[in-house]
Amino acid sequence: MKARPTNVPGEVLLEIDRRDEPLMEAASHTQAASPLKLKRILVPIDFSDCSKKALRYALPLAKTHEGKITLVYVVPPAYGAGEFIAVDYAQMEEDMRVAGQLDLDRLVEDEIHGKVPTDTIVSVGSPAHVILDAAKKVQADLIVISTHGRTGLKHVFLGSVAEQVVQRAPCPVFVVRENEHEILAS
Repeated sequence: MKARPTNVPGEVLLEIDRRDEPLMEAASHTQAASPLKLKRILVPIDFSDCSKKALRYALPLAKTHEGKITLVYVVPPAYGAGEFIAVDYAQMEEDMRVAGQLDLDRLVEDEIHGKVPTDTIVSVGSPAHVILDAAKKVQADLIVISTHGRTGLKHVFLGSVAEQVVQRAPCPVFVVRENEHEILAS
């Protein structure tokens, strides 16, 4: 490879020959280093299409930054007032936890295909609290969470887990809405 000056200040002309082709090929595949450090990405999953969409957003981020995805599924606590029926709430929660873990394992296999390191957390409790605790526990660099965009009375009565997470998260939060301009490549 030879470099020669040109008539334009600050420019040089590179002359290459066949021996330089491997070097040029390697240079064309390098990526600029990102200033972002996304080694641990937390993705809350409720198995809705919207939460699976959040996982599809998290996957290329983890792959690009050589990061790890942690999926968290929250089993709601079993409450009830069964005056006439004896219900074993502890067993019900355990069955839901086991089923949630099986569903997460299947999701990891179907959606991630071993492309990035992945682990899972299944816990019983309030969704926002469990997600925030998991983010602290795994020292998440980013949370990628979905929101269904409820408004009006549904929002008042059901609240927004995503909103609570955004307000109190120990790291940045990437919110994926159910209906939005698509930025994922097909």
